[in-house]
Amino acid sequence: MAWNLTSDRPIFIQIVERIQADIISGRYQPGDKLPSVRDLAGEAAVNPNTMQKALGELERAGLVFSQRTSGRFITEDTTLIKNLKTSVAQEKIGEFLSLMQTLGLSDDEILTLISQTMKGERK
Repeated sequence: MAWNLTSDRPIFIQIVERIQADIISGRYQPGDKLPSVRDLAGEAAVNPNTMQKALGELERAGLVFSQRTSGRFITEDTTLIKNLKTSVAQEKIGEFLSLMQTLGLSDDEILTLISQTMKGERK
């Protein structure tokens, strides 16, 4: 999947968010070994120092851990991953609801549209 990094926000933050998304979506499973910094940097088309900074942030958050000679691995703490997934989902739902309210939709209208869309009944 393409990295789609933009210049509107710091690149390392976008990398953190991308790897978090890969973890909570199951692309990376608990205990999986991450590709090397150089491989990830090449894939994302960024400087290895930028990738190193992002991975350091993921380590501080507890999502990734290092083993000295073996590389970096995804945490095996499934509760942490589940909590992150819930937190990210709630954040995205909040952003969506704000946008829908900006369009002048009531809560009932939003729920109706969501229900119709999920059922494939677009009007």
